[in-house]
Amino acid sequence: MNKNIKTALIIGGVAVALLIILPWVLGMVLGWQGYGMMGPWMMGGFGWMWLMPVLWILFLGLIIWAIVALVRGLSQTGDSRPADSALEILKRRYAQGEIDREEYEEKRKTLLGS
Repeated sequence: MNKNIKTALIIGGVAVALLIILPWVLGMVLGWQGYGMMGPWMMGGFGWMWLMPVLWILFLGLIIWAIVALVRGLSQTGDSRPADSALEILKRRYAQGEIDREEYEEKRKTLLGS
């Protein structure tokens, strides 16, 4: 699994925990018996109603970020290895016997500028 996808899943899980599970647990702990179905935060309970638009903007931003990360992760090619440098290719060719020592030394000096 791609690193971007793993990161998106982890952040999505944390967002679900913060936005859904945490308020539910707080409601159980604080006990909403006398407040009706809206809990203590509705209609002047703790005055947290200003936080709802902020949470929605964060939640929607998180969803958009997760979709973009998922699309980028799926659209990447299977070869995520960076391109080899010219010196690494030269070393590999020498190790495989494609070039001899003299040619290797000559090309190495050219690449290193010595």
